[in-house]
Amino acid sequence: MSNIAGRVREVFRGDPRVDADALIARLDAVRRFLTAVDGLLPDADLVPAHTLVERAGTRLALSRDHTVVALAGATGSGKSSLFNALAQLELSPVGVRRPTTGVTHACVWGPLEGANHLLDWIGVLPRHRFVRESALDADDETALHGLILLDLPDFDSVQRSHRLEVDRLLGLVDQVVWVVDPQKYADRVIHDSYLREFHRHREVTLVVLNQADRLPPAEVPRVLEDLRRLLDTDGLTGVPLLATTAIDPAGMVGLRNALERTVAERQAALRRLAGDVDTVVAGLDELVGSARPAGGPDDTSVNGLNRALAGAAGVPAVTEAVERAYRHRAGAATGWPVVRGWRRLRPDPLRRLHLPGPAGDQADPAESLVAATSVPDPTAAQRSALGLAIRAVADRAATDLPAAWPGAVTSAARSRLGDLPDALDRTIAGTDLGLDRRPLWWRLVGGVQWLVTLAAVVGLGWLVLGYALRALGLPALDNPMVGQVPLPTVLLLGGLLAGLLVAALTRPVVRLAARRARARADQRLTARVAQVGDEYVLTPVRTVLGSYAQARDALRDAARR
Repeated sequence: MSNIAGRVREVFRGDPRVDADALIARLDAVRRFLTAVDGLLPDADLVPAHTLVERAGTRLALSRDHTVVALAGATGSGKSSLFNALAQLELSPVGVRRPTTGVTHACVWGPLEGANHLLDWIGVLPRHRFVRESALDADDETALHGLILLDLPDFDSVQRSHRLEVDRLLGLVDQVVWVVDPQKYADRVIHDSYLREFHRHREVTLVVLNQADRLPPAEVPRVLEDLRRLLDTDGLTGVPLLATTAIDPAGMVGLRNALERTVAERQAALRRLAGDVDTVVAGLDELVGSARPAGGPDDTSVNGLNRALAGAAGVPAVTEAVERAYRHRAGAATGWPVVRGWRRLRPDPLRRLHLPGPAGDQADPAESLVAATSVPDPTAAQRSALGLAIRAVADRAATDLPAAWPGAVTSAARSRLGDLPDALDRTIAGTDLGLDRRPLWWRLVGGVQWLVTLAAVVGLGWLVLGYALRALGLPALDNPMVGQVPLPTVLLLGGLLAGLLVAALTRPVVRLAARRARARADQRLTARVAQVGDEYVLTPVRTVLGSYAQARDALRDAARR
């Protein structure tokens, strides 16, 4: 027994100390991770992390002067006898009826008052709490002051409530002493369901082969060697392994020395929480991975999105209306004054879409408050193209992300899809299409048209006056001659021909300028529609990517360094 105790001391000397501030920083990193992924990842995947943050905060806020050690084992392993032997009192019932331990018992070394809050949190009933204090002990038990030893129910009990209680308490205690007996030390239940799950808590795990007195002395090393092999297979390499017997005080020396060292170090709670963080981080690692995603969707998918948005917003229809409106307004400004009134009777193409019409011909103020247009609704093909474009943006943005994230990116990209139609309509209605100002050349051509029209009117009036005088038998006017043609005729015919010529020369210029106006309007509308796409589609996607980056960085900070 002395050799085993010495080996335990060497193992515990090699255990690294856990810095409390560093542990708190790791826990804070887990909190940052949970904040970053809130609403983005399935809640079921985050339950262990939430549980860790809650439990760790409570455990650190409670007494750090106490170390909670649990004796866990199967029915018949003798853990209750071991519990009583360590306490040197008959505290936990021992008998042949199985299972014997149905509730958790606690023995506290030192004053009970300081441990009550911790035991309340753990869930040990007051009537099952005992104090290991006696005036007869003198200083014999001082080395264990601060120890709270728990005797857990049998984890293989036929009563399911016992196993659930064991599973709950194993998540709360600082250190676990697994008690096995020579007959069932290789039982698959304890190895597959429990010991293997504690491979990240090696620093707070101890295994004892109890009832070693039932084996022939020569068999003890062989059984310990076989048990060590099983523990190594479970990932518990280096975990202290002791042989104990509750009927011989010498058989308790190694375990007591291990508990004394644990109590003296005051590290079990921190090591347990550090192992919990390791377990949670390992479980979350596949949700985050190590790849750094692109800063956002690529240009190709964004350009495709903008084209689809422009189609759904009716940009082609509006730009066509702009071209026709330019020609309509240019014709009204530069055409023959005699027929301009007829042109004005035709409605402006933009007004048909409830878009800004000619200056001085604005929509009713009540309509402008609604900011709704009569642009045709998108067709089924356009809506389908928009949906595919949004999906392409999400897919390209989620490239290289772990499997849990593409769904979150797609959901973000589509999160404001229902608001897009109104946003696009408001954008179209509020975009300056560049037709508010009348070009200077319109005024110049319009002035020329008025001059030639006036000349034609003067010539016509002059001729009419001459015919009237002759019809009345009055002296005829002496018409000046331009060559062989009277001046009134020159004015009339010249004015008409000049008006037609100016109109003919202006028409191709108007067509060219109308196409340029259409291109300018298309550029402005596309830019404004792209802003809507950025706000309603790209920004939510970038937000998710930013959350992913924050989650990845937080999980990296939470990993043990």
